[in-house]
Amino acid sequence: MRRRLTIVGLLLVVGIVTGLAWWLTHRSSASSELTLGGNVDLRQVALAFNGNERIAAVLVQEGDRVHQGQLLGRLDTSRLEPQVAQAEAQVAAQRAAVERLHNGSRPEEIEQARANLQSAQADALNSRKQDERKKALLDKNAGSQQDAEAAKDALDVADARVKVNQKALDLAIAGPRQEDIAQAEAQLRANEAQLALLRQQLADAELKAPTDAVVRSRLMEPGEMASPQRPVFSLAIVDPKWVRTYVSEPDLGKVRSGMQTFVTVDSFPGRHFEGWIGFVSPVAEFTPKEVETAELRTSLVYEVRAFVKDPGNDLPLGMPATVHLRLDPSGAEPAVAPASADGAR
Repeated sequence: MRRRLTIVGLLLVVGIVTGLAWWLTHRSSASSELTLGGNVDLRQVALAFNGNERIAAVLVQEGDRVHQGQLLGRLDTSRLEPQVAQAEAQVAAQRAAVERLHNGSRPEEIEQARANLQSAQADALNSRKQDERKKALLDKNAGSQQDAEAAKDALDVADARVKVNQKALDLAIAGPRQEDIAQAEAQLRANEAQLALLRQQLADAELKAPTDAVVRSRLMEPGEMASPQRPVFSLAIVDPKWVRTYVSEPDLGKVRSGMQTFVTVDSFPGRHFEGWIGFVSPVAEFTPKEVETAELRTSLVYEVRAFVKDPGNDLPLGMPATVHLRLDPSGAEPAVAPASADGAR
């Protein structure tokens, strides 16, 4: 009987020791990991045309993966293209005018002005001889006063024509004024600016993806009138992607930006998505601004973003997820993920 009691006692002791060891092991394991629940989140873009025109084509569907610079839609440009052509012609004409002013008078134009001056001088010389002859005849009472006055008027006209042609030759040699050149250049810049604006409007008629993304919604169709206030697509930027979760105030000291973590979801049992803590909010939420009691202090929560690597885009927006933070039970600093080149961890 004693032997039986002894055996039972030994079994009880062994059971107690085994249970205590199991409890201690699991408590240590539990203390080495912090588990937080949350939902998958990502950035979204409402993409609209930068112009008011009728939509000619929409080229992608919901769920399509698009790449940066990919053409997603086009506007009708039947009215804009002639305006661009007209502006190009105006720029070409004004550029030629500026070049002509810079080049100045051609040698042929200078020679023509010189020839006109010589002709005017010859006419003036002939008119002067006629005037002198008429005066001499008038002095001898062999000519009339009217003929003498007509010869004097003809000489004055010839002298004036000489002066005009002399000024024309001087202008041809001097070339255009700097003020005229500056005015023509300013007009050219204005025409070029107008052409650049029209070309930009023509480029804006093509809606392109600003980054790699997935089309979440197709909001407008061909034939509708586009405007900058009406998005055509809603894009989901799949990188970066994170799990938005919250940590209580007592556990806040265990969480550091850059900590390594992994994420699990019910849709992929047994699969771990590697990640890191990218953001820990410095502001508490869902609590009063001033906390005075210990009971209220324990209800403080802080937003945490656990960025996750999801190259296959298996985690859709809003999916429930669990964040597992690896903690060091010895009290050492938790592991930190290395920073990438762009500053994000």
